[in-house]
Amino acid sequence: MKTTLLFALALLLAGLQAATAQIDTTRARYYQPIFPNVTVTSGVTYGSAVNSAGITQTLRMDIYQPTGDTVRRRPVIIFAHQGGFVIGSRTDAYMVNVCTQFARLGYVTASIDYRLLDVVTILTAFDSVNIAKSAIRGMQDMRAAVRFFRRDAATTNTYRVHPDFITVGGSSAGGFAALAVGYLDKPSEVPGYVGLAGLGGIEGASGNPGYSSAVLAVLNLSGATESPNIIEPGNVPLCSVHGTLDATVPYLQGRVGGALPPKYVYGSGRLHPRATALGIRNTLLTLRGAGHVPFENNAAYADTTFRVMRDFLRPALAQPGTVITSATPSAAQAGPAAQAYPIPADDAIRLVLPQAWALPVEAQLLDVTGRVVRTINPQARDVEVLRGALRAGIYSLRFPGQLPIRIEFR
Repeated sequence: MKTTLLFALALLLAGLQAATAQIDTTRARYYQPIFPNVTVTSGVTYGSAVNSAGITQTLRMDIYQPTGDTVRRRPVIIFAHQGGFVIGSRTDAYMVNVCTQFARLGYVTASIDYRLLDVVTILTAFDSVNIAKSAIRGMQDMRAAVRFFRRDAATTNTYRVHPDFITVGGSSAGGFAALAVGYLDKPSEVPGYVGLAGLGGIEGASGNPGYSSAVLAVLNLSGATESPNIIEPGNVPLCSVHGTLDATVPYLQGRVGGALPPKYVYGSGRLHPRATALGIRNTLLTLRGAGHVPFENNAAYADTTFRVMRDFLRPALAQPGTVITSATPSAAQAGPAAQAYPIPADDAIRLVLPQAWALPVEAQLLDVTGRVVRTINPQARDVEVLRGALRAGIYSLRFPGQLPIRIEFR
């Protein structure tokens, strides 16, 4: 009897430790490609749902893991491909590449298939209403993928992910879906013509009920939303990459759909000022003169996009070279954070300070060697910091009690 009780207690303690395990960022995890090889598990079923043709579709994903990794709890990033909710798949080249890159850092990554508009509807009823319905289905499927990993963490623990560290991201249409997962949380935020209730509501019925679809952060690559107002106080951090000459999904705002009846959306250039105004940590990589999803076919853009996403996510895991602890954060870390954009910048960055901060406040700009190259004393909450004689490269902007802000000048 005593042995049985001790065994049960050991299991309970192991379960509690697994549930509260923190993310270990030591040994360059999540920053350097410390794993040379990646193991891919293809065609993992994460749910099923009725598609636009009225047929139940099995939903699958490919899961990427660092080969030989022994860490018990790891962050996961779920990516969704581009294609206007009409074409594309989880094996698209960019999805394979970005999932592999992050897995080599130590992340678990997944590229999902989601319900696309069926061929018959494309040929007979290809309009903005049906595209909007497909966008909702894509959001619901991505939420089911989030719930899949939470269910796995609570049951078989096959993929050894930490349920509190699940990020969603996507390219173009996938970016629309990721933004909706992160910020669309009220039926009133969906146009009435979509018929949200008939599609299954915000959460949908794509699988893994009973688990949360909340996420740690959103990675938006050339995506947009119905309105920037779906971003609200207290929402999760946002990282976006967008070309200023994007003729498919506007960088600022405009119509999408080509020959379809026009649908007005708001791109990254409108979403980030909204997030900044609300005190939400965010990073916007503005690709000046670039078109739609340039990172998918341009190696230089792909590398820059990856580095921006990598650096954006790291503060959500822990400070560089440390392990997250239960220590109480400072007031600045616990409250709203300062924001800087665009990153990278050419001639200047815009610095926005939270209303809760007392002014003036001093910040130091350090180069990659740790040398202080400038001291900044903002007298207002919205100021422009000129580049001046600073060389091209990466800098760290540090306020007392706040995690450093990565700055880059081109």
